[in-house]
Amino acid sequence: MGIQFLALGAGRMVGRSCLIVTMGNKTIMLDCGVHLGKKEERFPDFSQIKTKIDCVIISHFHLDHCGALPYFTEKIGYSGPIYMTTPTKAICPIILEDYVHVTSDSNEETPFFSSQMIKDSMNKVIGINFLETIEIEEDFEIRAYYAGHVLGAALFYVRVGQESIVYTGDFSMTSDQHLGSASIEKLNPDLLITESTYGHSIRDPKSSREKHFLKLIHEHIDKGGKVLIPVFSLGRAQELCILLETYWERMGLDVPIYLATGLAEKANEFYKIFSNWMNQELKDSVLKKNRNVFEFRHIKPFDRTKVSIETPGPMVMFASPGMLHSGTSLAIFRIWAPLEKNLVIIPGYCVSGTVGSKLSETGPHRVEIGKGEEIQVNCKVKFVSFSAHADMMGIIHLIKQCEPKKIALVHGEFGNMSILRNQIQRLTKIPCSLPKTGQIEFFETIPKTEIKISRKLIQNELKLTKNDNFMKFSKYQLHNFKRVKVSENENWINGITLTKRNNQNSNNISKIYFLDPEKTIEKTNLVRHKMKFLETLQLQQEMIPQRNSEKEESIIQVIANELKQILVGDYDYDVFVDQNDIKVAGTSIKINSKNQQNIVIEWEFEDEDIALRTIGVLKQRICK
Repeated sequence: MGIQFLALGAGRMVGRSCLIVTMGNKTIMLDCGVHLGKKEERFPDFSQIKTKIDCVIISHFHLDHCGALPYFTEKIGYSGPIYMTTPTKAICPIILEDYVHVTSDSNEETPFFSSQMIKDSMNKVIGINFLETIEIEEDFEIRAYYAGHVLGAALFYVRVGQESIVYTGDFSMTSDQHLGSASIEKLNPDLLITESTYGHSIRDPKSSREKHFLKLIHEHIDKGGKVLIPVFSLGRAQELCILLETYWERMGLDVPIYLATGLAEKANEFYKIFSNWMNQELKDSVLKKNRNVFEFRHIKPFDRTKVSIETPGPMVMFASPGMLHSGTSLAIFRIWAPLEKNLVIIPGYCVSGTVGSKLSETGPHRVEIGKGEEIQVNCKVKFVSFSAHADMMGIIHLIKQCEPKKIALVHGEFGNMSILRNQIQRLTKIPCSLPKTGQIEFFETIPKTEIKISRKLIQNELKLTKNDNFMKFSKYQLHNFKRVKVSENENWINGITLTKRNNQNSNNISKIYFLDPEKTIEKTNLVRHKMKFLETLQLQQEMIPQRNSEKEESIIQVIANELKQILVGDYDYDVFVDQNDIKVAGTSIKINSKNQQNIVIEWEFEDEDIALRTIGVLKQRICK
């Protein structure tokens, strides 16, 4: 058994997340993103997929995780189910439409898919809520967990038969202005596939970064400078807008703040709608103030017809995209970068090849912003990380929560991933690998055998009250009676084992059921055959009553009286006399009709313990 893993992107690189995982006879695609910094390697190489994809899971709405989805469904032809959370399903089309729009405006290339293709692709999507389990087929299920990072982002648990994985997508272990931290159960998956974008670093506390961010902005607007903050339309934009809105309110500032993302109004509407998916502090604030925190008073959508970015005086501009690789943020950067009094704050991760990744804090320098085009950067450039990715300690904390058997790191730069891998293996002792894009890796798994014991067998020992909950299965293998000892101080329990195999011809046992006979018959529709055991003993002569005695006692009554003295007093067994028959639980004692000096003890297998104890008493007190 084992899990086959193929990275079509995000293997020893950041961006173009697209992972193919095969467990049992099911193949799952985890994310379907684009690379924003490498046009020649923009899409995953779908030609490497050699098996049928059974489902696609999208972790969140960022383009490097969902940007290739319409291409995969409408051009490659995938028509199966796609799963993402409800907010992700609502926001993805907006992000994808904006991607098409930005691509069209660049005049460098034609769009890769149309608006209609986006709609057709999204019609295939099935929404899932946090902690909801969807059974795609028998023994094939997925479950979503809270990931932080951005609105609706999810960690996904996937199980096929006995094998399971957890895929993190992008996640954050630190709560912020509007989102909580990622959380997951102790799932013990065979493989944890986790992002490692900031896995090499340990970041300063969030409060320190927030203070530094606000101080930088305040210093530059006091000097009349302009501040450009490249952000993605949804995610960090809303986080930093809340931070600046609160600061402006507290400080009484009137310097204009603009949101030039192209999606400002639509984005904030979605954040209002899905405010119940955010952290508790934000929910409480909404109830207390009776106003949604995304109804900004100091931050306005940027309107080119009313405001010029070259207007004298200070201003703060949030503009997308966040990596300065195209669009409005790059256009504004061209104009503001040559002026010394201005400031550019890079709050998130910039993948290799983007303008954001080429910038430096080391004074004036030139930077390439297009084919053969460079500009002089004289403004201040500062990197203040508000990227909602887990750092080294956050990733290790999630690993300890989840307790996987093996780990695969993705979505990181190779050198940084190597640092993280060393720390993971040192601190957790869990094997950790760095799969490479385009290469298949195989993770061996250890078959598990699940044992379910019928409540009826142990109800006396454990005093259970709930009904049996046995999973449905169709192929049984019936074994002989087995005995299980509950503990050293308990009696043996008799039962029947049934095994379920992964398939009819497989030698791998997936479950063992330990049942009482009635439950076995019920589950298998077998006909019950009873096996009885007999033993004959000869009475001692003195135990036979004299036939001429007027107060003659029957032999049966003599035997019953002897048994009662020991079995009732010492073992709490009931002894009943029924004409010529003595009953001790399921054991029957009769006088041989032909030879009345002989008695016959008869019992069924499940009453063996009582029968043997009764025979012992008879041999000691009555029989030869």
